[in-house]
Amino acid sequence: MNDLGNHKRIGISVLISVYAKEHPEYLSASLESVFSQSWRAEEVLLIKDGPLTPELDSVIMSFTDKYPELRVVAFKKNRGLGYCLNDGLDMCSYDIVARMDSDDICKSNRFEREYTFLSTHPDYALVGSWIDEFTNVPGDSVSVREVPETPDEILRYAHHRCPVNHPTVMFRKAAVMDVGGYLTAYFPEDYFLWIRMLMAGYKFYNLQESLLWFRYSINTINRRGGWKYAKDEVVVQHNIYKMGFITFPEFLVNVAIRFTTRIVPARVRVAIYKKIRTRKKNNL
Repeated sequence: MNDLGNHKRIGISVLISVYAKEHPEYLSASLESVFSQSWRAEEVLLIKDGPLTPELDSVIMSFTDKYPELRVVAFKKNRGLGYCLNDGLDMCSYDIVARMDSDDICKSNRFEREYTFLSTHPDYALVGSWIDEFTNVPGDSVSVREVPETPDEILRYAHHRCPVNHPTVMFRKAAVMDVGGYLTAYFPEDYFLWIRMLMAGYKFYNLQESLLWFRYSINTINRRGGWKYAKDEVVVQHNIYKMGFITFPEFLVNVAIRFTTRIVPARVRVAIYKKIRTRKKNNL
């Protein structure tokens, strides 16, 4: 571990994917948060998923000029997140990889907290955290997305919902590669990766604190309804059942809850979403 000014360097790779529809200001804020960590990564790998806008390329160039640890890999065609992450994992130089999305913002101690945990718990394959959901600027948190803490709690939770917040995870690359990486034919790719890792016996832990600001839009929840989304939920749960991770009764319960949520009026769906989000920031 080397000093870098007032920061320490740690032997991890940060893996980020960006595509043409991202907002330049969001990408800039995201990268700035990565390079402003109390403990800085030795490598930040940014995958360009197809051609970007001139504005996005300008943002990326401004960071490559300033931070030599930023590696940019460009693909000619947009293929989707799963493909980019699998290719990115192959290119990561370090065994410990931190995921980051191009529109979210790390809190300044995220890498320090997660790296410390993995360094002192070699039997764990992955660590994540809670997230603060915000609408305009970090600090106006509308809710906190909590996830369970211990391996047993995470395993039980995973039978019904995704047990970790993908943009917060730091994992051992070897464990992810051992189960075949992200399944590009299955969506959501991260949920199916966690399931396969849990089935293989890998241990997860979620730090019981928020280490990331996550962009949230009520319009997104409004749009995620209708028969298409409802049928997609059935497909997801059926795939999980076929993998042998959930029982048939669990499959029926999950489908009933998720299918109903997708076909109710948008205002009801938004109310449900708000209900399952645990606590507002000012109550923490």
